[in-house]
Parts: sequence; C-alpha cells; structure tokens
Amino acid sequence: MRAARITDMERIVGILEAGGALEGRAGGGSDVLRQLISLPQASVLVVESHRRVAGVGVLTLRPSVAAGANVGVVDVLAADGGADAASVIDALLPELLRSARNKGCLLVEATTPGDPRLRARWGRHGFGDAGPRLICSIDTP
Repeated sequence: MRAARITDMERIVGILEAGGALEGRAGGGSDVLRQLISLPQASVLVVESHRRVAGVGVLTLRPSVAAGANVGVVDVLAADGGADAASVIDALLPELLRSARNKGCLLVEATTPGDPRLRARWGRHGFGDAGPRLICSIDTP
C-alpha cells in the first residue's frame, strides 16, 4: 500500500477502464486523476502485488454545510481483474478512512455496491446504508 505516483497512471487508468469506472467520461477521467495525485484535498492510493499495481482507491473531499466540515468521498475503488476484489477493499478502505480522518473529515461517503457481499464487506469497515450512498462516521483525532 502506498500513495500513487504519476508513473502509475497508465496502470491505474487500465484498471479503471477494465472495470468500467471511466466509462462514458470525456478523456477517460485520466486528466482529473493526474491532478488528484498531487492535490492535498485528495488521496490516491494503490495496492501492489508482486511489484505491480493491483488496485486503486481515490478519496476526494467536498465541503458540506450539513456535516459542518469536509466530507470524504470514496470516488473510486477498483481492483485489477486478476486481483481479489475483497482483499483490495480490505487493504484500501482503512487507509482511505485514515486519510479522511487526517484531513479533518467527519463523514466518508461512497456509492453503494450492487453486490450484497461487497456491501457487507464495506459494512465491516463501518459503512452503513444512507439512501443510495453508504456513509461512515469517523472520529477526528
């Protein structure tokens, strides 16, 4: 597990395109992803397996009047087709939550996965249903 580098972009974009995460996006979203790697209001993390990027997680921040602080949004969480998606989730989510906490977020949101097994896995990390989204309340240090 480590922060993504600009040199990881080709592999990250390949994983996201294969998983359909960039489908229908002008420019494939890769330009925005390149910017997020270096911005303090985002965290782009990768999981490596055998010195190859096997998964990626992107946390972005948005201000929220209702929350009274920034809200972290798990914008992307994807695994390489050959990687175990559950293992990638278990590796990335705690680090994304830690990053959100360090950035002063009180909540983290994510799109609810369609697969009930994946939804249950997110639940083990503290996420609960809140309409069409999952949310996780986090304590700030």
